[in-house]
Amino acid sequence: MTPSFARRRLLTGAGALAAGTLLAGCSSGGDGGSSGSRRLRAAFSAGGSQETLDPHIAPLFVDQARSKALYDSVLTYKDDMSVQARLAERWESDRSGSRWTIRLRSDARFHDGSPVTAADVLWNYRRIADPATGAAAQQLFSGVDFEASTAKGRDLTLVLQGPDFEFPAALGAPGTEIVPKDTKDFAKPVGSGPFRYGSFTPGGKALFTAWADHWDGGPSIEELEFVPVNDERARLNALLSGQVDYAHDLTAASASRVGDRDGLAVLRSRLSTMQAVLLRLSRAPFDDARLVQAFTLGLDRDRLVEVALSGHGTVGNDLFGMGLRAYPDDPPPRERDVDRARALVKAAGAEGLTVALETSDADPTWRNASALIADQLKDIGLKVTPHVRSAATYFGEVKDKGVAFHSRTATLPVVTHLRSRLRSDAANNLMGYEDATFDRLLAQATATRDEKTRLELLDRAQRRARDRDGQLVWAFSDWNIGHSDAVTGLRAAPPNSCDWARFDRVKLG
Repeated sequence: MTPSFARRRLLTGAGALAAGTLLAGCSSGGDGGSSGSRRLRAAFSAGGSQETLDPHIAPLFVDQARSKALYDSVLTYKDDMSVQARLAERWESDRSGSRWTIRLRSDARFHDGSPVTAADVLWNYRRIADPATGAAAQQLFSGVDFEASTAKGRDLTLVLQGPDFEFPAALGAPGTEIVPKDTKDFAKPVGSGPFRYGSFTPGGKALFTAWADHWDGGPSIEELEFVPVNDERARLNALLSGQVDYAHDLTAASASRVGDRDGLAVLRSRLSTMQAVLLRLSRAPFDDARLVQAFTLGLDRDRLVEVALSGHGTVGNDLFGMGLRAYPDDPPPRERDVDRARALVKAAGAEGLTVALETSDADPTWRNASALIADQLKDIGLKVTPHVRSAATYFGEVKDKGVAFHSRTATLPVVTHLRSRLRSDAANNLMGYEDATFDRLLAQATATRDEKTRLELLDRAQRRARDRDGQLVWAFSDWNIGHSDAVTGLRAAPPNSCDWARFDRVKLG
């Protein structure tokens, strides 16, 4: 533990609890009840007037946290991003891996009292797969043959267009929560989650009320309020002043201040966020592999962690998912080599070339990181100029603007990242990486029944992409959440896992 966090109120890792009593696992029941009588106020960065409570269109963390409160998914993720049950009682494939059967819980109900059925789930997945919906998880369901798939009572059979032994990861992905079949209006939505809709203003506050009849037991608090606070320093100050009970996504420096304040505590989840610079391989100058390699060799990753992350992170290795299942074993470290990088720049005829680095305050560490990267790459003959974009529109803009840009990705299954970011036809392959050999290895891996062989193929695919894909992962930053000591029942958990932003087990002292 680093000195600035060496206080007992800093809680780290998958087993660190904000309460003294060990809580039940995510998929197990609890005593629930209504022992609490107050409102929990949680501060998140919000998305403005275009926000919606449609769970299938949930690009931001606040969207996902609201969806987790209102709705349930069929599966969910453990801390290591392997799957576990939520609405599903069990799931299994046939020997081919192309037919998956799912049995739903018998006690799951929507807020209107109707049962959650296989027909509801099938309708939701069909809606997610429809490109017209604009769903975040659309590509994960693009391989489902919906005409051949069937639903009867609690039993769902999903027929795939080809074998896929990693398909259950799709059933726990963010943006796959279940709503009643044929839902068209999300102004006052009906879900099956532990909280019911109370009120919501896009870009403003959302207020949900506890649902005592949830299959996993009713929440202990009576009300849950999401408070939009886009500026990270403002979230910190709201927590310090007692205006909110929970402040999401704090910097390491802010977390230190929270940890030093009596009556407050910090939850810190390590290796939770990939910090990367993505290079657009489909455009000049990074259509020249020599400049991609030069950029890679010019970074001083240790210094970036020390300065931009205040030392509270882990040096990255141009691979996603450190610490997760399917992350390659012991890849060789990336070492800075200024002489080699400078020679590559010269060979490419790019000495003195100006490169704009897209950045914003969407992540409060990027400003310092951008300045440091510009200084480091000056040593190899490149002139990097940070180009600051609005935090509110940054992620949408960099989908097609710029040639080098900051990116961050929270914890997800490694296979999901490979499919959605690196495969040649992936919608979120922002680098423009195209490699038929990588695509073949990935497809071969997911079609392989034997787990050991499947992981070996995934290892080969990732090692190949690492030197070619333009994804320069310079660090994995910690995920910091501040909260009042009066809030118990929380634990440090990575984003997108079941226990991240899980408020149905929270109690207020």
